[in-house]
Amino acid sequence: MLASSRVPKAILIHGNGGCTAGDIWLPWVERELTALGVTVINQTFPDNVKARARIWLPHLEELGADENTILIGHSSGAVAAMRYAETHRVLGSILVGVCHTDLGDSGEAASGYYRDPWPWQRIRENQKWIAIYSSTDDPHIPIKEPRFVAAQLQCSYFEFEDRGHFVDSRELPEVVQFVKRNITPKP
Repeated sequence: MLASSRVPKAILIHGNGGCTAGDIWLPWVERELTALGVTVINQTFPDNVKARARIWLPHLEELGADENTILIGHSSGAVAAMRYAETHRVLGSILVGVCHTDLGDSGEAASGYYRDPWPWQRIRENQKWIAIYSSTDDPHIPIKEPRFVAAQLQCSYFEFEDRGHFVDSRELPEVVQFVKRNITPKP
C-alpha cells in the first residue's frame, strides 16, 4: 500500500541532445514503478535536442506535475526538475547526473536554466525528499557539480565510481528502491 490515499505519479525527464523516453534506463524504471502502483509518465519532451527551460518547464505543468508527483530527471532533465521545484510543490525528486552550471558549454548556456541564481532553500522546501545519483567517472559532469548541489539541497546523495553519465545501463535499480522506500508507509 502506498503512503497517501492518492497514487503517486512519477514523471521521467530525459536529457537533451535528442534523448527520448525510450533511452537508457527510462523504460525499465517506468515498468518497475508501474509494478509498484505508481502512475508513470514517460514521454519524449518537446525540444528534446536543446531542452530549453521556456519549453520544458511549461510542459511539466501540462503533464500535471504537482505535490503528489515524483520528478525523476537525467542530466538536463535533472536540472529541469530542480528549476520546476523552485516554484511548484512536488512530492520528491531524483536527480541523476545533475549539475548547477552550464559547464562552459554554449548549448547548455542557451537552454536558459543557468541564468538565474539557484534558490536552494525554496527547491528543498517545495518537496518532501530529494536524492542525487552521481559518478566520479562521469565524462560530462565533473563530480564537484553534483556534490555542490547535494550540499545545497541537503539531500540523500549516492556517489558511484563506475557509472559514467548513467547512459550505459538499461536498468537503475537504486532509483526504484529509493522511490519504494519513500512511498511505502512506515510501520
